[in-house]
Amino acid sequence: MRKIGIIGMGHVGATVAYTLFTHGIADELVLIDKDEDKVTAEYNDLHDTLARNNTFVNVRMQDWDALKDADIIVTAFGDIAASVKTGDRFGEVKLNAANAKEVGKKIKDSGFKGIIINISNPCDVVSQILQKTTGFKENRVFGTGTFLDTARMQRIVGEKLNQDPRNVEGFVLGEHGSSQFTAWSTVRVNNKIALQLFSEDEQEKISEQSNKNAFLVAKGKGYTSYAIATCAVRLVEAVFSDARLYCPVSTYNPEFKTYIGYPAIVGRDGVEELIPLKLTEEERNKLATSADKIKENVDKLS
Repeated sequence: MRKIGIIGMGHVGATVAYTLFTHGIADELVLIDKDEDKVTAEYNDLHDTLARNNTFVNVRMQDWDALKDADIIVTAFGDIAASVKTGDRFGEVKLNAANAKEVGKKIKDSGFKGIIINISNPCDVVSQILQKTTGFKENRVFGTGTFLDTARMQRIVGEKLNQDPRNVEGFVLGEHGSSQFTAWSTVRVNNKIALQLFSEDEQEKISEQSNKNAFLVAKGKGYTSYAIATCAVRLVEAVFSDARLYCPVSTYNPEFKTYIGYPAIVGRDGVEELIPLKLTEEERNKLATSADKIKENVDKLS
């Protein structure tokens, strides 16, 4: 039985639930949200789908005890309006730090023994608070981090070269936020080194665009949902199938002593190992600066 809890039924949480439901990825879903009307609406909307869905999915709502035997919990609480208003994901930090402590305690009290995948922003900070509050090992709690930012970079590079974004390798590293950066030494397109394909000015513009795209989407529709939900679902699938997926996530990095976007292997046990990168000195400095920003914001909450 593939059982998943989703905490936070806003636009992102609801899209994750719908995708898991309609793609036959989950056998049972547990939906939880502070807004009783919202979670009731999503619960009933999904139930109305059952007679036409390809698979049967059991759906429960507002039942923390039901998380005890869940395999995975996806956390998607927050208020994206705060991030959109400030143009920075740290706009949600006070709200979601409190949410993470409350949710983390309830997860721990439920007896849950599985894997937590966090979406809530600021992703690196919230992932760290969830890990500390639950007391779980670091590998069992990780965030979507720069998995989405890397996808945005792949899309932009692919469009500029008329290539499928899946032909683009490489990583956006660091905070899922303003201090993230494209590690151009890792980027290749059809095995061609991207540093040889783009000028420094073009590289800088691509990096900026991949960071700004979230707010471009949010400005037009008030939130983001499809891309981030797709990333979360991909990680859920990697855990269920023990895929040992190589991708960047927000995970605890002992070198920097914080959660930060970095390549890892994701499988049945969550983050199974970090994969060291041979970065340039400039890239290492950017990564250290990004880590410092995350740690400073965590310290402010102490």
